[in-house]
Amino acid sequence: MSDGRRSAFADRLRRLSNSIARTGRIARWEVTASAGTVDRKTAVALVVLVLAAGTAGVSVSDEGLGLEREIYVVGVAEESQYHDVAVEAEQFRPVPLEDVVAESGGGNADTIALREDANVDVVVTRDGRIAHDGPNGAAAYDEFRSAVETYNANLMDRESDQAAAYPVLVSLEYQDRDLGGTTADGTRDDGGGTADESSDGGDGTTDGGTDSDGDEPATGGGGGGDDGGDDRLQVPNVGGSGASSAPGTPGSIAPPFPFDSLVLAFLFVVPMNFVIQAYGSTIMDERLNRRGELLLVSPASSREIVAGKTLPYLLGLVGIVVAIAVGIGGSPLAVAAALPIALLFLAASFTGAMFARSFKELTFVTVTISVFLTTYTFIPAIFTDVNPIALISPLTLIVMDLQDESVRLGEYLFSTGPFYLSAAVLFLLGVGVYREEDMFAQKPIPAKVLDAVANRLRGRRSIALLSILFIPFVFAGQLLSVALLFAVPEVVAVPAVVVAAAAIEELAKSVGVYAGFARSRFDATAKTAVVLGAFSGAGFFLGEKVTHVVQFVGLPDLLIGTAAFGPAVSSDPLLLAVVFLAPLGLHVVTAIPSAVGASRGRTGYAVGFLAATLVHVAYNLGVLTLVS
Repeated sequence: MSDGRRSAFADRLRRLSNSIARTGRIARWEVTASAGTVDRKTAVALVVLVLAAGTAGVSVSDEGLGLEREIYVVGVAEESQYHDVAVEAEQFRPVPLEDVVAESGGGNADTIALREDANVDVVVTRDGRIAHDGPNGAAAYDEFRSAVETYNANLMDRESDQAAAYPVLVSLEYQDRDLGGTTADGTRDDGGGTADESSDGGDGTTDGGTDSDGDEPATGGGGGGDDGGDDRLQVPNVGGSGASSAPGTPGSIAPPFPFDSLVLAFLFVVPMNFVIQAYGSTIMDERLNRRGELLLVSPASSREIVAGKTLPYLLGLVGIVVAIAVGIGGSPLAVAAALPIALLFLAASFTGAMFARSFKELTFVTVTISVFLTTYTFIPAIFTDVNPIALISPLTLIVMDLQDESVRLGEYLFSTGPFYLSAAVLFLLGVGVYREEDMFAQKPIPAKVLDAVANRLRGRRSIALLSILFIPFVFAGQLLSVALLFAVPEVVAVPAVVVAAAAIEELAKSVGVYAGFARSRFDATAKTAVVLGAFSGAGFFLGEKVTHVVQFVGLPDLLIGTAAFGPAVSSDPLLLAVVFLAPLGLHVVTAIPSAVGASRGRTGYAVGFLAATLVHVAYNLGVLTLVS
């Protein structure tokens, strides 16, 4: 290495060291300032929150806290066949029958006479009649019936002759739905996916889940395996599709729903809502009465200031996440899945605090962020055991981890990628307005948004880069629309997703152009608008190709996924070229009307945006018609 290069490298290393030192100093100041603002009421509220979260977590993990232990009293004789039921069921505390029933009430009379001092919810007479008393009697009676069923089931499980105990067993195997047609003879053609009729052995017994040749059955959710010669990428197995349940009685069949794991996973999200309240408040404090002006005139850059003020809260969230993961028995995967959620919460709160004009407006923005992100992360995870659409939420990875299921690297990247990228873009936009002319100006939120976007424009080519930066938001918005509508009938869901996907993409392509014209970054001429529209459409096309990662989790195999992300990639070179280049023309053609309208002002932009969306919807419907 030459002396010049060695000197340049040493200079860069020295600047990096100084930047880290300034960031660390700001982080220490933030910790000191935040600790001084925590009063007694706030500390009590935090303790109550921790205790509530811990109680909820422990109560659904393992054996829980025993909150229902002996909450009902049952009067039953020791020689009664129901005595063991009351003893084994933790909800009941058995007491001798003679202590609660009058002497004339323990026989075969139609009525049961209780003692005046009897404090009992359920009474089991010597002849086997069951009655209830008091305000909790009805609930206790239902619980006792359930306890009897559980007791009988346990007796059957302990029976040495299982064939006599369970003459009928049912095994469930979840398969991908194949919408095959009807053959010439009127029978249903399911694409070769019908069950092997010999699996029951012809005598009412099961063969343990194998086919007639003794081989393991082929499932339709193999995550990329070969399926009958079809080289399509398959929907991944996330606990439901292609998974077989253990044999059980017909009465034990229930739809898969990971309730306990969902509650435990939700514990990761709850503390984040409170941390971003404090984080947004500290950013807002810097903007009130020009308190942050001293930092702005210091040698520290805006990036160093934001990093220093964010670092304590990020480390705090990491510590909370690690503590929760250890407490509920999660692995490092649970921490890695919760980290991008924490980053996005912080990034959205930071950007909202930079846009808000007062604490009242900040409260509205923060609540909106909490509701939206909580909905985005929690609702898809509900379907962890039944549909691959659940993978759009990192909480699904936590649920899978708690259920001891493996997670592939592609699934992790697909689930967390939009969160990491969206957080990075939000911080980038927020840092763009972390300057004196924006921090202390009382502008409406839409005006601040335009300032944040316009501050990232450095010429016409930056329009293309800006469109690429908005791809994570487009991806997240389309995934959310699919998640919210996939359970709706396709006749309604598909058109709704088509319109939503088109509108989201056109907004992402045009907002940068509109911000540039609104802040006079470009000349408001038709020629300039056409050029900017072409740059925006081309840039969005390049960024959109990254979203083809959805092919690896099988979303285009779903009709509603095709409506949002387009058809699956074909292996035919000609079709591949058409599928690859057609969107380029679409995005350029639809971006130009929005850009021309944006050069004419707000009304013109609205008209151009509507026209572009309609053209985009027509294109998507045409594609759906061709592939269906």
